[in-house]
Amino acid sequence: MLSLQQTLSTHRLNRPRLLKSFLLSHTFVMDRVISQPSPDKLKVLPHHQYITPDHLSPLAVAPSPIDQFRTWFKEAVEGGIVQEPEAMSLSTATPTGIPSARIVLFKQLDSRGFVFFTNYTSRKSQELLMNPNAALVFYWREVHRSVRVLGRVEKISKGESEEYYQSRPLGSRLGAWASRQSTVVGEDELTARLKKVEERFGEEVPLPEFWGGWRVVPSEMEFWSGKPSRLHDRVRYLRVEDSPDDHSEWKIDRLAP
Repeated sequence: MLSLQQTLSTHRLNRPRLLKSFLLSHTFVMDRVISQPSPDKLKVLPHHQYITPDHLSPLAVAPSPIDQFRTWFKEAVEGGIVQEPEAMSLSTATPTGIPSARIVLFKQLDSRGFVFFTNYTSRKSQELLMNPNAALVFYWREVHRSVRVLGRVEKISKGESEEYYQSRPLGSRLGAWASRQSTVVGEDELTARLKKVEERFGEEVPLPEFWGGWRVVPSEMEFWSGKPSRLHDRVRYLRVEDSPDDHSEWKIDRLAP
């Protein structure tokens, strides 16, 4: 089975041909205008219309949102149209509810949920330790689809983190040691730290104790498909209370756009 990275790389090679095919089968109406009525104000006037051939409905989706996501993600990758389909917005919050968001890379999917990797001392990790809930959003503009995920978080096992870490390029493994993520850094400090790490480890770079994966275990997921006149298709999954993480039951509804 191809890894996520191998799958993405393979289909990116075919992107030009697939892009031409996609453009022939989809209709775009672009009428976006940016207006600046005064020096301190910008206005975005009519946005382009979404015109997609598929119909999203509770009757047409998989019983599990994990399976439905797997289908959509494979289509985003195999279509070769979406730029970085693995990019997702990750939102966390402090215990008092102050939110923060950033773009991270989705790296693994299993029966429990969505996995990404980071420094465990970073701002996102510190907020997750204090408030173990998170929200994810995937937006695939090129195919007019989006997926929203809400759930609790958990650290993955050290063995899983080790396996992924050792698959990373050498520079990324060294960088994990060199960067004190989210802290203030001097102009040349990072370069100096990286040099010391290179001298210390060479090419045999171990997994740092402060680095690893988080898994978002969904309690709610929403699939969105863009339609004309903002009458978008929206299907929401809500986890049935007390159903197990690995074999969850879900209530599926259609939402008003």
